[in-house]
Amino acid sequence: MAHELPVRLVLSHDLSVSIRTELGYEADDPYAVRAVFHTLDQSGTVEWFLSRDMLTQALSEHTGHGDVRMWPTSDAGRDVVYMVLTSPAGSALLEFPAQSVESFLRDTWSAVPPGTESSRLNLDAELAQLLAGN
Repeated sequence: MAHELPVRLVLSHDLSVSIRTELGYEADDPYAVRAVFHTLDQSGTVEWFLSRDMLTQALSEHTGHGDVRMWPTSDAGRDVVYMVLTSPAGSALLEFPAQSVESFLRDTWSAVPPGTESSRLNLDAELAQLLAGN
């Protein structure tokens, strides 16, 4: 499942631009959320994988460390989730509407309820594939 969200790339205190962003979720990779950010000129994409639990936590408190940090806030009467992504190439501050994030998460919880993720994994097959070098 994938949801397109109205995300803003914050360039400064007074300037932000909309970027096309999709959050994706697959039941066979139940702990991960794939975030696809389209470049401003729409010529390419940048992908990040996030923890579903961390995205859930970001709706209510500061979470993350290192390359990914998120926190909720209200901005001009709107509830938003800020996300900072850091890489060797630089960092980006993104603003997600909290309601859109929560709607996406509700759909993931319908597909794989929280606490049942491990039942979706076939650890024996994953281990065999790793040991086989595939």
